Amino acid sequence: MKPLFVLLTGVILSAAVAAQQPPDPCASLKEDNSAMELTLRDWPNLAKYREDDAKLGPPAKGESRVVFLGDSITEFWSLSDSFPGKPYVNRGISGQTTPQILLRFRQDVIALQPRVVVILAGTNDIAENTGPITLAAIEDNLTSMVDLAQRNGIRVVLSSLVPALQYPWRPDLAPVEKIRALNDWMKDYAAKEGLVFLDYHSAMANDKRGLKAELSEDGVHPNKAGYAVMAPLAEKAITAALAKN
Repeated sequence: MKPLFVLLTGVILSAAVAAQQPPDPCASLKEDNSAMELTLRDWPNLAKYREDDAKLGPPAKGESRVVFLGDSITEFWSLSDSFPGKPYVNRGISGQTTPQILLRFRQDVIALQPRVVVILAGTNDIAENTGPITLAAIEDNLTSMVDLAQRNGIRVVLSSLVPALQYPWRPDLAPVEKIRALNDWMKDYAAKEGLVFLDYHSAMANDKRGLKAELSEDGVHPNKAGYAVMAPLAEKAITAALAKN
């Protein structure tokens, strides 16, 4: 066995050498590959809420459970702060597009037996997070969510996309017109199908149809002030949905 001071010296020298070595150029690639493997194994990320869904159980008698379904704008929303004491369930997953959200609709919405689902989805499709997609395909995915909800007695609040002048992670894209077109379609579709249309866009857009600066830090995701604008609009829409025959 080597003397203790020799071992300690070796450890110190090894640490010093390691500190001087450049970062492993493959490290970030390994992380990317690991994340990609997880995505490929569970593309809609059913694992994220599977245990929470099981623990939640059915609604209590007389409970008007509401599920908020969507992407990061939903996930980052503290529903307990905006709607204290309300049986509102957050099922947003950052980065997701409508095909991913559609695939988890049964697990994260229908199985929870809510009276209302508030759907806010589509901006990541326009950002091409899972590849190029047509507006018609986004509309089809939203229509399928509505069909699933209605067949299971769940009332639908269909939310407009929040304004965005540019996506920081896709600065090459110009989303304003596509957001406008999808919002217009949702408003018309909701009227035709007797759904409640929740218009966040009109209350949050600036004169360039981007997100007002005071409502966001990055031009895409609402901050505390942004959610403060959204909360009463959502509450009004939920009340209207619950009042429908």
